[in-house]
Amino acid sequence: MGHEPLAYEKLKTFEGRVAATEAAGLDPVNAPMIRHWCEAMGDTNPAYQGPDAIAPPTMLQAWTMAGLTSYEGRSPAHDELFGLLDGAGYTSVVATDCEQEYLRPLRPGDAITYDSVIESVSPLKTTKLGTGHFITTRMNVRVGGEIAGTHLFRILKYTPAKRSSTSSGAAKKGTGRRPRPVVNRDNAGFWEGVADHRLLIQRCRACETLRFPWLPGCNRCGGQEWDTVEASGEGTVYSYVVMHHPPFPAFAPPYAVGLIELAEGVRMVSNVVGVPSDKVRIGMPVRLEFLAVDDELELPVFRVVEGV
Repeated sequence: MGHEPLAYEKLKTFEGRVAATEAAGLDPVNAPMIRHWCEAMGDTNPAYQGPDAIAPPTMLQAWTMAGLTSYEGRSPAHDELFGLLDGAGYTSVVATDCEQEYLRPLRPGDAITYDSVIESVSPLKTTKLGTGHFITTRMNVRVGGEIAGTHLFRILKYTPAKRSSTSSGAAKKGTGRRPRPVVNRDNAGFWEGVADHRLLIQRCRACETLRFPWLPGCNRCGGQEWDTVEASGEGTVYSYVVMHHPPFPAFAPPYAVGLIELAEGVRMVSNVVGVPSDKVRIGMPVRLEFLAVDDELELPVFRVVEGV
């Protein structure tokens, strides 16, 4: 069944309309969320710990998110705009990018309020995902009436592009060519190690801190000199997700993507293999192996150690 065409002039009238007014964050800024964030990101900056801790600036949006509940304080303009787009067939949504500005640090105990406005609605755009409109909202995050930061958030509301039967079949079978890794001067040594079936971890020569992924400088002391140590290959599943959608050629869903904590203490993202994806669990012991995905490319993956 077709949809009525949506005049861009009608969408344009939503620009500048308020999307939320004095909405309150569900929780004040708090140490447990900061700790979980830092653990997930592997961020050991001492500024985020102790009695004078501040929240990582990039958590700005986290304090405004409503989870699975509805947003209180949201104006009818937001729902009206999305209703128009849904009714015209633009029922899918994907976040595309965000921009943040930090004006003052947030500290545990700060109570967050925020205002947001629909900043722009784009003309009809065609992308690889499909055809639709980009919607940008601007949010001002406040503490006690003082602006602590701003957050520009852009999404695409779109109608998915039709996929050919050939491409969808290739995605289901995983028969396409794997994307090539981006190799540059900062990570070339890692990929040279992979080619030799060695998993190399950077080590700062100044403070001997191990780091992964590879970076040009030490994130603990700022040192620029480094060498490498070879990982033993032993590790455990620290966290994981099972990918079901979207399907891509060369990947046959479902498959497990794990955050692996190596015996050396650093973490890396890789596939977990050796058991069905729905059997992967946090804490499972795994062991490194190298998977030849085609004639030109091998990748490090982690096989579940059975019977342990």
